[in-house]
Amino acid sequence: MSGDLRIALIGQAAFGENVLNALAERSENVVGVFCPPGKDGARPDSLKTAAEGLGVPVYQFPRMRDAQAIDAVKALEADLGVMAFVTDIIPEEILGAPRDGTIQYHPSLLPMHRGPSSINWPIIQGETKTGLSIFWPDAGIDTGPILLQKEVEIGPDDTLGTVYFDKLFPLGVEAMLEAVEMVRSGNPAKVQQDESKMTYEGWCRADDVIISWTAPVDDVYNMIRGSDPSPGANSSFADERIKFFSASKVECDRKADPGEVVNVSAEGFDVAAPGGAVRIRRVQPDSAKKLPASEWAEAVSLSTGSRFGT
Repeated sequence: MSGDLRIALIGQAAFGENVLNALAERSENVVGVFCPPGKDGARPDSLKTAAEGLGVPVYQFPRMRDAQAIDAVKALEADLGVMAFVTDIIPEEILGAPRDGTIQYHPSLLPMHRGPSSINWPIIQGETKTGLSIFWPDAGIDTGPILLQKEVEIGPDDTLGTVYFDKLFPLGVEAMLEAVEMVRSGNPAKVQQDESKMTYEGWCRADDVIISWTAPVDDVYNMIRGSDPSPGANSSFADERIKFFSASKVECDRKADPGEVVNVSAEGFDVAAPGGAVRIRRVQPDSAKKLPASEWAEAVSLSTGSRFGT
């Protein structure tokens, strides 16, 4: 594979690192890597570490819209910009600087689920499929033309973690390589997004996933798995917020009020909701680490008949 395209990579963390390594394995000519500056005392960004190991120049700016960042990108005289996990605002001066433009990875089937938590929301909303888009970013938020898309299934017991790490992460790295090759071949696709199908959601935060136990058990379960491992769907117990993880949906063999604990065991505890119950295997109390649900239940004397959400 020839490295005839001069590529400027903007990204961070494991996804950016994996995209860089995949490009390097194909002998692509990555002429510069841009990633956020590290915090004092923190471990360096893994993308930075990988770039340094490959001898690729690394640039770190507090904001990519600063003049120094714009000048640095322009100075590389890149043919293609590749954005792999970018949370900063990238100005049009940078997007348009490479000769062939800039492409970006987004983990949803655009124009659905634009926004920063695009993997959480389709799971929470009970959807059975999602996917990824490689698109040409513009001044809007996830609004540019589509180069390619890949679809994946959301299984009935998938979580945020499994959808991302087992599906969208590896498929996204492969799609980035495919996209670069499409650009190299000439006349790559630029399909306008259908605005009539557009949805947008903001960050999925803990306050957005407070469980309503009067909701159907499927909705409760979807919220928990769509927030696992982050930010953690939660409820209150004895005036403390408790986040739930490693859940499954189970039958409830007796009449119980929504939010009532109907079983406590070495495996965890079951909480009732209309139509069934959810079994919780790991929890995280406020200002504490995650721990087995059975361990927490014993510490707070959780028992059948205890109530969440009060």
